[in-house]
Amino acid sequence: MAPEHREAANAFAAGDELRLDITAMAHGGEGIGHAPDGRVVFVRGAVPGDTVTARATKVKRRWARAELVEVLEASPVRAPVSCPAAAAGAGCCDYSHIDSGAQLGFKRDVLVGQLGALARRSGVLGGFDPAADLQLRALTPHIGWRTRVRLGVDAHGRAGVRHARSADVVASEHCTQPVPGLLDGLVGEARFTPGSEVIAVLDSGGTRHVVETARVQRGRRAETITTVIEGSGDVTERIVGPEGAHEFAFPATAFWQAHVQAPQVYSDVISEWGAGNYTRGVAWDLYGGVGAFVPAIHSATGGARVVSVDYSPAANAAEQPGLAGWGVEMVEGRVEGSVDKLEAPGLVVLDPPRAGAGEAVVRAVAAANPERVIHVGCDPATLARDLGAWGGEGFRVRRMLLIDAFPATHHFETIVELARK
Repeated sequence: MAPEHREAANAFAAGDELRLDITAMAHGGEGIGHAPDGRVVFVRGAVPGDTVTARATKVKRRWARAELVEVLEASPVRAPVSCPAAAAGAGCCDYSHIDSGAQLGFKRDVLVGQLGALARRSGVLGGFDPAADLQLRALTPHIGWRTRVRLGVDAHGRAGVRHARSADVVASEHCTQPVPGLLDGLVGEARFTPGSEVIAVLDSGGTRHVVETARVQRGRRAETITTVIEGSGDVTERIVGPEGAHEFAFPATAFWQAHVQAPQVYSDVISEWGAGNYTRGVAWDLYGGVGAFVPAIHSATGGARVVSVDYSPAANAAEQPGLAGWGVEMVEGRVEGSVDKLEAPGLVVLDPPRAGAGEAVVRAVAAANPERVIHVGCDPATLARDLGAWGGEGFRVRRMLLIDAFPATHHFETIVELARK
């Protein structure tokens, strides 16, 4: 049969049901199968090793998206859904139907696949083989790990996590990510302003802070606390470095890593990987937030003057007590508009948001010719794109570590050390 006739015979449309063997996980948390005509089909809730019936919801020329109808044969790593909110349709724990021992391996496969597709051709990997050389680490605990959470509020004033792929609120069930006690008395209670958002934080001192904010437009990071419901609204966090403990104070709306172990683990990696004898006495901390990585950078460089750049007003609202006396320069502004005005660094650490740094930032940083770069990425696709840009500027990967800091979700963090070849 000619290819065009075979494609016509196997054609399908939205609403059609397909029998699919799920062979891999996609970036984004969906299972991957192949339709009879060869098109890739993404199925939310499917697991590699499953055979499923799925109903097509969106059909494109090269791919399709489908909803799970029935699991005909279950994967050996399929497990009962561990998160009540996810079972009710929330988008929080999209890996909660996968055995916890298998999740890290699927995340590894996703990262390796993204690197192969987007970064390899730039030469940035050099002699680094992600399949063999990638380091893996899963943070614990796997349940009750999140120290800060953002809840939506429905039209009845009830708070809850948001529905998958929707702004609707699941106010009937609790998510299993938050640390014990963080959501007590919050989910399902008709006590908040309809349409607002509720941010709850349990800080290093054990104090819970609950604040209400107006929902922020997409792409904006600045937001205003409209009501402090519990606590002061100003959180205190702590990281232990070689020189001792460092305390950070900032509004509940400012960024801090979500997993209870993540800030310390990331700092320890930066201290180790960034250690060296640099010819320049300046280091950059880009997208630095409140300066959580500054102690690690200061230690790794033997006391270099650290310049920390971030454009969040909440992050730069006050001087940090844990950085007093170090001469840290905190720059409020966008990274792409700031780095060309800074003194050239020995070490650069950058931790961009999910959208990544982008080619313009990579090019600007590379123009300063840093001796070493540590790039932290929370999205494998944008990280791979950024690594490709680093490769175009002559940088090569030395080490790479995948950290599962988001158990029961498809998300993970990657830390990469680079230097010019």
